[in-house]
Amino acid sequence: MEIPIRNYAHLGDAVWEVIVREYTIDKTSRIETLHKLTTDRVNAKFQHDLFIQIEALLTEEEKTLARRARNLSVPVSRRNMQSEYRLATAFEALIGYWYLNDKQRFDQIKEILVSKITMEP
Repeated sequence: MEIPIRNYAHLGDAVWEVIVREYTIDKTSRIETLHKLTTDRVNAKFQHDLFIQIEALLTEEEKTLARRARNLSVPVSRRNMQSEYRLATAFEALIGYWYLNDKQRFDQIKEILVSKITMEP
């Protein structure tokens, strides 16, 4: 299924948040701590950093998709952190793409990403 890159990123943002929330729910029962653990990992800076860490693992097709997502126009409110936001968008687009089109690759990358989410309540 081929959908617009921005739609993959939109879905990938939601899927990434669910991955993080699945991981955080057994860390604490305090809602404030859960919120902080989640928002510390569902943001442009953290996603940018994860993208950098997995970039070498990408296939040529995945690099092309990431490049297309990175080149999407940036909202005016995010211009001050443009490079972070662009790579975060690439990260989200890949997550959305894998989630819809390649469950095996999604699971493989998810395992790598979850291993990088180190959290202390």
